[in-house]
Amino acid sequence: MNLVKQRSEKGVGILPPTEAQTLLALMHARAEVERLSEREQLFSTLMGAVNAVLWAFDWQAQQMIYVSPAYEQIFGRSAALLLSDFGEWRNSIYPDDLEYAQQSMLDVLDKGAVEEREYRIIRTDGQLRWLSDKCFIARKADSSHGTIIVGIAEDITEKKQLEGELQRLATIDVLTQSSNRRYFFECAQREFDLARQYATSLAFQLLDIDDFKRINDTHGHQMGDQVLQRVAQCGSSVLRRGDLFGRIGGEEFALLLPGCQPDLAEQIAERLQREIQRLVFTSPDGQRFGVTISLGVTYLRASDPDLSAMFARADAAMYTAKRLGKNQVIVS
Repeated sequence: MNLVKQRSEKGVGILPPTEAQTLLALMHARAEVERLSEREQLFSTLMGAVNAVLWAFDWQAQQMIYVSPAYEQIFGRSAALLLSDFGEWRNSIYPDDLEYAQQSMLDVLDKGAVEEREYRIIRTDGQLRWLSDKCFIARKADSSHGTIIVGIAEDITEKKQLEGELQRLATIDVLTQSSNRRYFFECAQREFDLARQYATSLAFQLLDIDDFKRINDTHGHQMGDQVLQRVAQCGSSVLRRGDLFGRIGGEEFALLLPGCQPDLAEQIAERLQREIQRLVFTSPDGQRFGVTISLGVTYLRASDPDLSAMFARADAAMYTAKRLGKNQVIVS
């Protein structure tokens, strides 16, 4: 006979079998509850430590049914509001990326998974953040439930900023902050092809700082760097929207002017020459000096087979300007 002893004020008693089984069941249930509570606490701790948003979305109900604690940190928005209204998610997406974000969610239904989608969000404090979101359809044994899409979204803002900085460094001349030679000619080639295709005007200008070696030798390379920077600033100041300015050699710069008629291109060249002539520099020993440029200008011709033909004419015109006394503009 299965009996359970019970301690009371009167001593040790014996429980009947039915009550003993009930007590054992209650003790077992209590232990299970404690274990479940411990697991829930562990799960919550783990989710809180993950620096990414884990989420689950009921497609039929169009309702977010779970979002991890990182949501409030990354999105800067209330998780409770999101769980009550899916429109909160749409409101957080950067307007230009909303169509893509919604379409990529539809793609999950067709493909079963989307390995990576990147879009921007706007936090309530106005910060713009980049997210990388992976999502897929949850496999469920009970097919009576609706389609559940689950995913994980990571904040990749710093990665995007680094990529942008690397891209910027790959396209600019670090000293003068103007386009570097490679990027300038890549862009110039595209503009040349477009101008040929649509029979539009295109001007090309090449300039060289006069007697730059003497500046370096007399005042030092640090002073020479200042001259290059100020000349580049002048070059940028005369640009129209869509124009391109770049440093293509030591003291040599180039301008590409899409859709620019000859008269206007010459006016821009003369204005640039005047702006640079107005520059005044003071060397470390107190000497004041100025600089001049020799500038060659040319235009796209129907007979030009490629961009190098324009470059060669502008180069020849620039050296003609130097031979004729420097500090002048020659059109070819």
